[in-house]
Order: sequence, then structure tokens, then C-alpha cells
Amino acid sequence: MNSVSHLPRTRTSTTTKFGPNGGDDKPKRTRDRAAKQEALIQAALILFATKGYEATTTREIAAAAGCAEGLIHRYFKGKAGLLPALVQHHFAKEIVDLTHQLQPAPDLESEFIQLVLWEVERFWETRDFLKVFIPRAIVDPALAGVLKRAVTSMRPKKILERLKRYESCLRLPAEEIDMLAHSVGVLGLVFGFMRPLVLRQDRAQARRMAATVGKMLVRGVDSTAAVH
Repeated sequence: MNSVSHLPRTRTSTTTKFGPNGGDDKPKRTRDRAAKQEALIQAALILFATKGYEATTTREIAAAAGCAEGLIHRYFKGKAGLLPALVQHHFAKEIVDLTHQLQPAPDLESEFIQLVLWEVERFWETRDFLKVFIPRAIVDPALAGVLKRAVTSMRPKKILERLKRYESCLRLPAEEIDMLAHSVGVLGLVFGFMRPLVLRQDRAQARRMAATVGKMLVRGVDSTAAVH
């Protein structure tokens, strides 16, 4: 994981203003709100993961991001407001990555397996994010609601769009297609996070198990679609 010192710094742009005599006035610094929000989010994620949510202060987050502490209150309404912002940022980026990193496979089985294995890797890579937010969501209903919308709506919707490209999938009842889309995330969580991190299972073995279960699911779907 990148250290706090490698967090993205706030970007600034300068403009040159020419005075009446053709001379240069002092360059103006243009605030980049999006860059500052990104820096604060990344700093908060690293500090929450390394120190814990309760032990991390807004002063430390601001210092790591290279921003004024008051911006946390202005942009996020305090430290608690960073939590839902982090969830939304995380899943929005995941959807963008899913769209751009995975090309559609030639058939439903290949597509489903590559989606499952992509999720397995994604859950492992973001394990520090999950270690922060799963415990917090248990005790924070507001955060749980944000996390629920992201997990049960944002990601499955994008996966569903991909699965519906295949004729065999479209022959299924709508609720079965929907459950197939949701199962991608479930397999990712189980074999990309729970088994290797909590149960200490070998990651390669967990990955193979995810692929096997995925094949069993999608082949069952193909059989059902043939009947319909």
C-alpha cells in the first residue's frame, strides 16, 4: 500500500496576467476543489486503515492530504462525513475500472467467470478498505445504508448490463438474471476476502474454488435457459 507521504498533492494552476505596461503580475493560484477532495479521501482511507477510524483525527487527515483542516468540515461535514464519501468514491471507481479493464467475453460462461475472478482480485486488493468499513457499517446505520446501495445497486446494475448481452441469459426469468448478477459480488467477497483473509486460505486455492463455483452456477443457468 502506498504510504501517506505518497498521497496525491493538491493541484494548482497558474495564470499569467499582463499589466498595462506589459509586465507580469503575481501568478494566481486556482483552487482545485476536486483534487483537494480526492486528496482528503485518499488520506482518510490510508489513515483509517492503518490507525483505525476512532484514533484518526481530522488534523492528521488534513496534514497527510496537504490541505487545511477546515476543508474536511466544508466538504464532508466532519470526519463522519468522510465515511460515506469514501464508499461512494470506492464503488464509483470500481465501476469505471470494470468497464474499462474487462472486455466482453465471447460467451456467457467465459464472461461470468472473468467477472467472478475480477471481483475476487478486487476484494483482495481493497481488503484494507473493507476492514475499515464493514465494522463501521455494523454500528453506523447511515453508513450501512450507503454501503447497501453501493453493493446491492451500483455494482450489480453494471454487471447485469454485461450479462444481458448474452442470449442464453436473456431467456431466463428476470429475477434469476438479477440473482446471477448479485452472485458475482458474493463470490468475490467470499473467495477474495473472507477465505484468504479471515480463514487464511491460500489465495490461489480460493481463486480456483471461485472459478469452480462460478462454472457450476453459469452452467446451471445455461441448462435452465435451454429448457425455457
